[in-house]
Amino acid sequence: MNTRGFRSQLKDSVPVTGLCPQAGAYGVPDTLRKGFSSVKNELVPSHPLELSEKNFQLNQDKMNFSTLRNIQGLHAPLKLQMEYRAAKQIQRLPFLHSSHIAMDTLRGSDDSIGFEDILNDPAQSELMGEPHIMVEYKMGLL
Repeated sequence: MNTRGFRSQLKDSVPVTGLCPQAGAYGVPDTLRKGFSSVKNELVPSHPLELSEKNFQLNQDKMNFSTLRNIQGLHAPLKLQMEYRAAKQIQRLPFLHSSHIAMDTLRGSDDSIGFEDILNDPAQSELMGEPHIMVEYKMGLL
């Protein structure tokens, strides 16, 4: 039996580890070192405007800060950003829905009705549970 010809065939073949970037030495994903693979992280936007719509409020704030800096100077956007940070820290108890009225007032959107006002944002849905346990968990006591 000629083993030399068999080795040359293996040498020319594509290695299994090159096909999957997360694969370990045996072609199996190495979850201990790389963590669990998530399909969500590898997804690309389905439409060109999806990223623009997702970051609309951030882009709007950047444009407003830039305009405010050009008109009133450097102090105005810095003061407004400090007020935004302070307003983000104000929340109700973990089991109650927070309306973020201070943020809406600072942005000037408190008099407009949007999607989240009618159908509510699913990320801010109310959680049913024991109030004492939820507050202790939020404060890191549990």
